[in-house]
Amino acid sequence: MSLGSAAFAQQSSTVPNAPNAIPDAPTPQAGSSLGDLKDQVKPGASTTAAPSPDAVQAARPGVNQAAGSNSSSSASGGGDPETGENQVTSTDSTPNQTEAPELPAPGQGAKSNLIVSVNEVVVPVTVRDKKRNLVPSLDWRKFRVFEDGVRQRIVYFTTDPFPLSVAFVIDQSLPADVMNRVNESLSAVSGAFTPSDAVAVFGYNSTTRMITDFTGAQGARLNVALTQAKAPGRDMGVIAPGGPMDNGIVINNKQMDPNTSPEHGLNVGFAITPKEYHPLNDAILAAATELAKQPRDRRKILYIISDGKEQGSKASYKEVVRFLLGNNISVDGTLVGDSAIWGLGTLDRYHLPLLPTMKDNALPKYVLATGGTLDSQVSENGIQMSFAKITNSVRNQYTLIYNSHASTLANRFHTIEVRVEGIPGLDIVAPDGYYPQAHPSNNSR
Repeated sequence: MSLGSAAFAQQSSTVPNAPNAIPDAPTPQAGSSLGDLKDQVKPGASTTAAPSPDAVQAARPGVNQAAGSNSSSSASGGGDPETGENQVTSTDSTPNQTEAPELPAPGQGAKSNLIVSVNEVVVPVTVRDKKRNLVPSLDWRKFRVFEDGVRQRIVYFTTDPFPLSVAFVIDQSLPADVMNRVNESLSAVSGAFTPSDAVAVFGYNSTTRMITDFTGAQGARLNVALTQAKAPGRDMGVIAPGGPMDNGIVINNKQMDPNTSPEHGLNVGFAITPKEYHPLNDAILAAATELAKQPRDRRKILYIISDGKEQGSKASYKEVVRFLLGNNISVDGTLVGDSAIWGLGTLDRYHLPLLPTMKDNALPKYVLATGGTLDSQVSENGIQMSFAKITNSVRNQYTLIYNSHASTLANRFHTIEVRVEGIPGLDIVAPDGYYPQAHPSNNSR
């Protein structure tokens, strides 16, 4: 799960400083008279050559330049979630970054208030190897981050986990048998979180309701809310077989059960089911609206357990994903029901070539766009295990921050790509991009 996941640009003051760290101050310079300028400046020439955008003005003592490497892994390639355009091809022709970003002491990154300025973009990154295992302990020198195809300088880097604010959303429109397995698995939810995490619970069927506001993940209130979130599910009905039995039981040309006679309109050969509603977009937007109000120093995760069906929402996918990326919210989840069967046992992202074959499943698109993780499970035990697997993935993310030069007034989508140099075959999961925010959110500190 993602600070979640999604990159954002919110207005405040500074990136968190390491404990007892003092910002570098300019070195005092000896004064000089104006008469010295004639020996220092020639008409039409500058005093120093302009550095490249990613070059560092001066290397810090003790920091060596990273060895160059041509191998890299691309992050997501999803492109603009609104237009569907492909991501800009990134080229890395800039010198390696030699000045270290701000590196909080081990174990201190999550304890500092993560407050960023309007031009700073936070990128949570998950790295896995070919066997889908998380890759820990990568050095900051291995990472390359690109915005709109242009490499950016990393100004902050940490591997420390952040406390989570999780909007846990339960699809209560699932078929009854699937819903029963989900109900039985909910007792394992609180065990996937730590005492520093906060969880709110939402349920949706034809409409969305918040069962409890954000509360301590280890408190009794969460368990009560999860019990209240259990639902019977949706009765899928029985299709009538057709044939003479559709008229009911007839003996001696008399209808034995008048309730099944043709006069009551049941001689139709099939059952007429009411129109179904699966307002996934509306449920995600409602939960994300509450999640966006959480403090900025917490990773914001929208965890949904659903079969991914979307039907009857008032909000569009484009509208919802724009809100998610603008508020740095990642969507993670457990896919259940028929939608989970083909991907059973995987803990992986859904890449774009697969999406056209999943017309009845909108959840993977949200996960892909926001840099989240999606697990597919059909059994009660598998669903329970997925809670811990996904939260573990979120806690082992790398957090990168860079200064964007994009204007916040344009408010257009900017692509993000993250690479890891020197290690082939890695899968790097990060948000596809972000929308700038010219004004600070109402999030409390």
